[in-house]
Amino acid sequence: MNDERELKSSLRPIPNGSGAAAVLSAGIGVCAVAGFALAADKMPAMQRLMIFYRPTGPLSGVTTSAVVVWLLAWGALEVRWRRREVNLPSVGAAAIVLLILSLLLTFPPLADLL
Repeated sequence: MNDERELKSSLRPIPNGSGAAAVLSAGIGVCAVAGFALAADKMPAMQRLMIFYRPTGPLSGVTTSAVVVWLLAWGALEVRWRRREVNLPSVGAAAIVLLILSLLLTFPPLADLL
């Protein structure tokens, strides 16, 4: 009985914050792609602003900007959560919601309504 208590007290949960940061930042990144693409499609000024490499047009700026947003989100969440145990199902659900939102924002019939 005493050995069982010692074993339970010595087992600590492994922090999952780093993994959660990676998952949520991926959701943020795909949502950023959709947001930048929609903005570049709807606003001529934003379209011109997103042309980083002329042969590819605004796609170069959309993807580059989204990668920057993804990396910044990942870095910020990593610093904040790296030593914590995070509610992984909630983080996963939030990432899935962001993914679905990004798919809806890039679906042409819906995007044309905005």
